[in-house]
Amino acid sequence: MDSVLTSLGLVAIAEMGDKTQLLALFLATRFRRPWPIIGGILAATVANHLLASVIGVTVADRIPLDWLRWGLGASFLVMAGWTLIPDKLDDKDEPPRKDRGAFLTTLVTFFFVEMGDKTQIATVALAAQFKSVWLVATGTTLGMMLADVPAVFLGERLTRAIPAATMRYCAAGLFVLFGVAVLIGW
Repeated sequence: MDSVLTSLGLVAIAEMGDKTQLLALFLATRFRRPWPIIGGILAATVANHLLASVIGVTVADRIPLDWLRWGLGASFLVMAGWTLIPDKLDDKDEPPRKDRGAFLTTLVTFFFVEMGDKTQIATVALAAQFKSVWLVATGTTLGMMLADVPAVFLGERLTRAIPAATMRYCAAGLFVLFGVAVLIGW
């Protein structure tokens, strides 16, 4: 259960102010249909994070334990620094035309925008740490949903209530704590 809760908490906080959360805000204002957007986010995240978890567990089985521990610890420290860099929606991240539907647009866009994102890389690292595809993917997916569903429903109110910079600093702190914990073998 630690793997689910750790994955959920880490990803939920790391997702605050992330480009996929900004994408959720954008899609909510564009389509004004929250349930298809939420369904698209869920489907894309499950697929993406299952893939990332499989990669993490596979890598963990092929790398010596000491190397893995140092690599995981270092990756969480790098993630802490990366978290401090604000995300912006780039022109290439803009979803396809409106006539394709809210669900399909969200599904495709979220899946590809999440590729190589810090939450996907954190999912790989968490799966390698906990050696559990299903539990880590469940936790990280719930973390994404915990961060992105309110963004869909609350839109800009969320960013006014909790400054993105504050959330980035909290996420960076968690990544540092988790990285140090892994490095010291805790």
